Amino acid sequence: MIVRQAANALQILEFFAERQRPANAAEIADAMGWPRSSTFKLVGTLAAMGYLYEPLPRGGHYPSPRWLELAEKVSQADPLPAGLARLVRAVMEESGETVAISAPAGLHAMFVDVAESRQPVRYFARVGDRVPIHASSAGRALLAQMSAEERQALYRRIDFTSYSATTPTTPERIEAELAAGEARGWHQSNAEYTPDLAGVALALPFAGRRLSIVVVGPVSRCLVRQPKTAALLQRHLKALSAAR
Repeated sequence: MIVRQAANALQILEFFAERQRPANAAEIADAMGWPRSSTFKLVGTLAAMGYLYEPLPRGGHYPSPRWLELAEKVSQADPLPAGLARLVRAVMEESGETVAISAPAGLHAMFVDVAESRQPVRYFARVGDRVPIHASSAGRALLAQMSAEERQALYRRIDFTSYSATTPTTPERIEAELAAGEARGWHQSNAEYTPDLAGVALALPFAGRRLSIVVVGPVSRCLVRQPKTAALLQRHLKALSAAR
């Protein structure tokens, strides 16, 4: 369930990130398709709390440095190790596909670092994007690191929506996929959640954290290359382990 007021506040920040110049409340309302009255109240609240300011008199609002200050404090308290950031980019360069590191986020796997492919046809992904933990290779590489009891607790909360013909829609199918992944040495997906995307993922436990790394791209390019992609990932993870 999404709390609309909270979502709107964050969407304002995304709006400015794309616009990259001040805007008044009316411009925000028109761009977002929101009622002007509630937008004026939201902008006024954010300004009163110090999250928006007016760079010029009557020149519109813009996010204040307070956002960056808070984000830096949060990031410094639980940073993603620099070695993992280098790993993501190295795998992207060699594979030519989008690479992401994921962490558990309830019923989802959330991308906490992304290196996007430079190819014209590619998987577009951003930090903060989420995929179902049961219907993605990135998610199952996280599930594989959980105990059977933890997984069963999650299964009781999943609604098992069928996104495609390949979506696993029962706990038994997920467990079978996990067993196959363990025997294979890597987890795979084929258009289970997003059409025409194939992925290869490995568990990436690091400093006590449950993480996974996934390489994702169009089925036409990536499905037949999954074993080679897995070998590439395994080689990079072995080098990372040796460097620690």
